Amino acid sequence: MSSVEISAASANAPTLPTKGMWPTIRSYIFWQHERGTLHYDIMVTLILIFVFFSPRVINFNDEPGGANQHPTGVVVSSDGAGGLVYQIEASNIRAAEGPALHDELLHVIEPISGEVSILKYDPVLDNQGKAKEYRVWVKRK
Repeated sequence: MSSVEISAASANAPTLPTKGMWPTIRSYIFWQHERGTLHYDIMVTLILIFVFFSPRVINFNDEPGGANQHPTGVVVSSDGAGGLVYQIEASNIRAAEGPALHDELLHVIEPISGEVSILKYDPVLDNQGKAKEYRVWVKRK
């Protein structure tokens, strides 16, 4: 007959409580603890740590946009007399003056407001004397 010997070192070694670990993890996942208990406080603490410290570790690519607040480069306001004033960035316009400038301004404005007639327009100049935007007064047809 063979006999089985159990060494004293392996019999006295501490074991991990695997029976209690998985139900605890499951209860955390399904949020099964009452308020005011130790496990509830641990769950809330872990959530707060994630919320406040994850932006330092994870790059969410949530930087603010550029300086241009108007993606089309066009700002529309009322002139107080029933007409509209458009401020159009000069970077949207290729022509410098004359009928070509008038047509390009109209080309930018009409998709926004429909059919309009331009009453007048003035360039707004920067320090170097270049047009940085155009102010255009229009009236709807």
